[in-house]
Amino acid sequence: MPDKKRKHPKEKPSLHPRNKNRNRYDFKQLVETCPELAPFIILNKYEDESIDFANPDAVKMLNKALLMHHYGLSDWDIPENYLCPPIPGRADYIHHIADLLQQNNYGKIPAGNKFTCVDIGVGANCIYPIIGNNEYGWSFIGSDIDPAAIDSAEKIIASNPSLQGNVKCVLQENPKDYFYGVIPKDELVDLSICNPPFHASAKDALEGTMRKTRNLSTEKVTKPSLNFAGQSNELWCDGGEERFVRNMINQSKKFAKSCFWFSTLVSKESNLKSVYQALTAAEAVKVETLPMGQGNKKSRIVAWTFLSKEEQQKWKNVRWNNQAEKKKKI
Repeated sequence: MPDKKRKHPKEKPSLHPRNKNRNRYDFKQLVETCPELAPFIILNKYEDESIDFANPDAVKMLNKALLMHHYGLSDWDIPENYLCPPIPGRADYIHHIADLLQQNNYGKIPAGNKFTCVDIGVGANCIYPIIGNNEYGWSFIGSDIDPAAIDSAEKIIASNPSLQGNVKCVLQENPKDYFYGVIPKDELVDLSICNPPFHASAKDALEGTMRKTRNLSTEKVTKPSLNFAGQSNELWCDGGEERFVRNMINQSKKFAKSCFWFSTLVSKESNLKSVYQALTAAEAVKVETLPMGQGNKKSRIVAWTFLSKEEQQKWKNVRWNNQAEKKKKI
């Protein structure tokens, strides 16, 4: 006998109101968009259509269907064992940071490909540029230290006309650099985003993966099955998220006048104190913390700028609202 069928809310209220993944997955529509998903659809113990989230092939195919259905892609793929991120959470980052821009730009979200966002760690999946370009028309510079990840991201761009000319990938040859070699010299970018490696060691990453797999699987798990996968540089670095973000903050000061808003995901609340200390030491002019909630998990974006109020005003008027100002004069 199956468990008593649950009544599900029509929407996931923890997700951003503009998130296209806010409704429950409509597998019928997703299969119409991406027929390859059909073999992976199962009935869960409540007799609801779903997939086996412990199966990496199923998760990857669900991602492909979501990207094709909601974000207009004609094709998407990643190499085996590379990070296959949950689309709803990545979309939430883009929408929450867009809200921050809106609050600091006369109530208007800067849109169009004149707005440039740097994605530190674009990954083989190229998720943030896909969502940001589709939702707001932004152009992207995606950097990564892994040549295979850059190659994969470039293949995604090449196979989707909407991304061509709007997303550029850069191989970061020095793993210790975040912005050098990525932000062009004497050029301006409007925003930087980052999803840092979460774990502090390979052992921590493995244990985290085992916990996640056990939570998703009904069978006893003795070996890790990376449902969302991930290479070592995607999952961990020395010092983990805390050191990664502190180093990013320190380097961002050297690009203080080249970028309006720097930002990063901070998954561990316990890291916030250290992050705020680094921002104070770097003399950030303004710091914003944007809470995000995805199911039972809580996270947040920390954003900062080094521009004075006068510099911020000039930036907004010249880069984000120059077309509107021209229309007013006509």
